[in-house]
Amino acid sequence: MKLKDDIYVYEWTNNFDNNCNSYYIGGEVKALIDPGLSRYLPDLLNQMSADGIKKDDISYIINTHSHPDHFQASELFDTGTVQIALHGKEMEFLQGIGGELYGLFGITVPQIPINFPLTEGSITLGDQQFTIILAPGHSPGSIGLYWPQQKALFCGDVVFDQSVGRSDFPGGNGSLLKKSILALSQLDCELLFPGHMGIVTGRERIQKNYNIVIQTIFPYI
Repeated sequence: MKLKDDIYVYEWTNNFDNNCNSYYIGGEVKALIDPGLSRYLPDLLNQMSADGIKKDDISYIINTHSHPDHFQASELFDTGTVQIALHGKEMEFLQGIGGELYGLFGITVPQIPINFPLTEGSITLGDQQFTIILAPGHSPGSIGLYWPQQKALFCGDVVFDQSVGRSDFPGGNGSLLKKSILALSQLDCELLFPGHMGIVTGRERIQKNYNIVIQTIFPYI
């Protein structure tokens, strides 16, 4: 579904299986954020096709972290033509205990050549500037992808609508998660795109959401 300008939103709404929200930035950027589980990629591509977006239109796969429900489908893209992105700390995590999480779900760790390792700071995708923000806590190398021009934050599983990502998986850390959420809350943001549940729009609603999370969720992390 086209939300605005070149931003497309593909929310996961199936209550009977886990997968993530995926997002596509069109125009000259051509970036798919969090492709999800491999078995659901055909359905995602069908939804994108209905919006006039072909698989060949994708130049970047930006993974907010390496958990299966966000990252696995990266294996189904040709690394000769598509840049697969993951933060360096998350690459190390995936090669260690992060890979064990796949076994818990009965999934083999995908062998994906990461040809676009991410670091903190400014990056250029197409003709747009973005900022990579390291936001550990859900996993060691979780990131937020911030788009200053649109005041949009793609935050993966760091923070949701009135909730937060789990910190009890391997590599999770509740204290770091709270610090990451507090850091993200300082961004000038009008569009919050989480990895699960609904998006949050409008500066006031987003700040209210952070306040709810801080007041009602932080005491239990």
